[in-house]
Amino acid sequence: MPMTTVTRFAPSPTGYIHVGNLRTALFNYMIARKAGGTFILRFDDTDPERSKQEYIDGIREDLEWLGFSWDREEQQSARLDRYAEVAAELRASGRLYECFETPTELDLKRKKQLNMGKPPVYDRAALELSEDEKAALRAERPGHWRFLLDRERIDWTDGILGDISIDAASVSDPVLIRGDGQVLYTFASVVDDVDMGVTYIVRGSDHVTNTATQIQIIGAVGGTAPRFAHHSLLTGAQGEALSKRLGHLSLRDLREQGIEPMALLSLMARLGSSQPVELAGSLDELIEGFDIGTFGAAPTKFDEHDLFPLTARHLHGLPFAAVKDEIAAVGVPDDLAERFWQVMRENIVTRRDLPGWWALCRNGAEPLVDEEDRAFVTEAFALLPEPPYDDATWGAWTAEVKAQSGRKGKGLFMPLRKAVTGRAKGPEMGDLLPLLQKKPG
Repeated sequence: MPMTTVTRFAPSPTGYIHVGNLRTALFNYMIARKAGGTFILRFDDTDPERSKQEYIDGIREDLEWLGFSWDREEQQSARLDRYAEVAAELRASGRLYECFETPTELDLKRKKQLNMGKPPVYDRAALELSEDEKAALRAERPGHWRFLLDRERIDWTDGILGDISIDAASVSDPVLIRGDGQVLYTFASVVDDVDMGVTYIVRGSDHVTNTATQIQIIGAVGGTAPRFAHHSLLTGAQGEALSKRLGHLSLRDLREQGIEPMALLSLMARLGSSQPVELAGSLDELIEGFDIGTFGAAPTKFDEHDLFPLTARHLHGLPFAAVKDEIAAVGVPDDLAERFWQVMRENIVTRRDLPGWWALCRNGAEPLVDEEDRAFVTEAFALLPEPPYDDATWGAWTAEVKAQSGRKGKGLFMPLRKAVTGRAKGPEMGDLLPLLQKKPG
């Protein structure tokens, strides 16, 4: 019987999800759903100082906004007893050992090694301490706990990067438990992945070395290493680091700007792959076409401005039923609501543009009139009757204005458009005029 695919998204609730996190979440989600497997939402909240309930709630809300569902939810803060149990087993087997160097002492060691042309790898000095020396050091400072790596090559075939081989001798024994007792990501993540039967892990390429050490820890706790894939990191449009801007690229900020979930998902599901970015009709459509093997290792350029044309295209295709409640909330009367949407949907970039168009229909616009057109517009408005207008009004009015003024083509229509709407672009004027509640001018 084939093994069930199990993936997870494990955000730290120390902030809101940004586009970098979303890439990881989306890849893991699509792999699980395409395989008919299990997707776990797991909060890495072992840092009690920085983890906040408001971020847990916010992450759930953001994922639901995107249309994600999860089969299981976990919080690492509820599993501390389990981590303590596994830590005791590793201590007993000699794979977890206590160290006492301060950050300053470790920094000095690293600098000396670099000056001598050596890799800055922890020297395992703590293994040489006697029990009496350890006891004396414990009286001065809390000890932290490192995993004793087998100094051999660690190999795996990565779903994106291909064959990876890392020499464990070039890596420091990772700290799994801090001096204050806090269980660190590397350890909690391994215990959870083994206990929860995770079979596939997709994460950023900055985790490659971390993956190597985790493979050994997985073996030490009796687990089987899952498949791994490490996606490229996002850069800005010019290739600049995004890390300092990610806080401004949170999902809730993008949502506040009016970005549609399907626009965001369509971009993130293809960005950095050999497949072109195309607006998808649904999350299921994206899942069906997803292939982790099409993604490359090169840094991936992300430009949030690409989200706006995708959002506009998504909105242009929406039926009235999908926006009925929103249009009612803007204040459009029921008898005009469907017409309003049909006229406006191809003239908006985001839903946030709708109130402005209804304000124009309800209250009129500040006329935009070039000096050379002022007399022409005044005469033209004198020929326009009071509303209500119908589908024939624009044609009849412009025909009369043309006959009176002799103007035609752009010289006739553009000044009238700008005078009526206060804008040089917009919907067909014959369609717009029946929505106007007041005579322009």
